[in-house]
Amino acid sequence: MLVTTVEIRVKSEYIEEFIHATLENYEDSIREPGNLRFDVLQSVDDPARFTLYEAYESEEAAGAHKQTEHYARWRDTVAPWMEKPRVGTPHRVIAPVERKQWK
Repeated sequence: MLVTTVEIRVKSEYIEEFIHATLENYEDSIREPGNLRFDVLQSVDDPARFTLYEAYESEEAAGAHKQTEHYARWRDTVAPWMEKPRVGTPHRVIAPVERKQWK
């Protein structure tokens, strides 16, 4: 299993547009084979700061996500709205280890 957290800082004038585009990506991402979770989080203290929490069964499934049309559309749409490039950090999953515990 592989979890990636993606830290994103959005220009304040694009927050609502970013949320809309990200929710569209979310809807398609959660239907992907191998997807375990795809959470979209917004900071309470700083509404321009977002975290995506993406969990996949394998590195291959996570890589396949980046080849999808919906991911490419999201990436290209939101890029100009970001204050700085997004930062993705991969994580090794310690727990939960059983797939049934993810959903």
